[in-house]
Amino acid sequence: MSRIGKKPVAVLDGVKVAVQGRSVSVEGPQGKLAWEHRPEVSVAYDEKARQVIVTRNSDERQARALHGLTRSLIQNMVDGVKKGYEKRLEIIGVGYVASIQGKVLSLRVGYANEVKKPIPEGLKVTCPDQTHVVIQGCDKQMVGQFAAEVRAVRKPEPYKGKGVRYQGEYVKIKPGKAAQ
Repeated sequence: MSRIGKKPVAVLDGVKVAVQGRSVSVEGPQGKLAWEHRPEVSVAYDEKARQVIVTRNSDERQARALHGLTRSLIQNMVDGVKKGYEKRLEIIGVGYVASIQGKVLSLRVGYANEVKKPIPEGLKVTCPDQTHVVIQGCDKQMVGQFAAEVRAVRKPEPYKGKGVRYQGEYVKIKPGKAAQ
């Protein structure tokens, strides 16, 4: 039995959960999220205990795999609408800068043209300075996906370490050909 799937999801104060059929909606101070779970699992909300319980309908491999996943996704939704999620990126390189113009993140990272990434609805993107980007939102998947797309514009290269990286990410620097 799934150890993660067995644990009930504690609903925090200020968060409202509604389960109707296969759809789960969570609302809190940071925003509102809705998700439809797979038919292999069942989701129930206990109003008195303020917790969400996930059970699987059979012992098939697919149902076992989705049991813990469903519970984790609901936990992420509850945490997201209460506290929110944040990813920080840093841009390293001479002349490499980021700026926000309206609903578009502009990156100058060594290409002939600026790379423009439209900011998805539901995300708050800020640039505290020209070499840092902060992505915030209540949907963990959306925050991580947009951060990965921005990082993929210019991944950190292994010889000088230039590029876009997550804050605190370690890039192993290789010795050049002079080291031979």
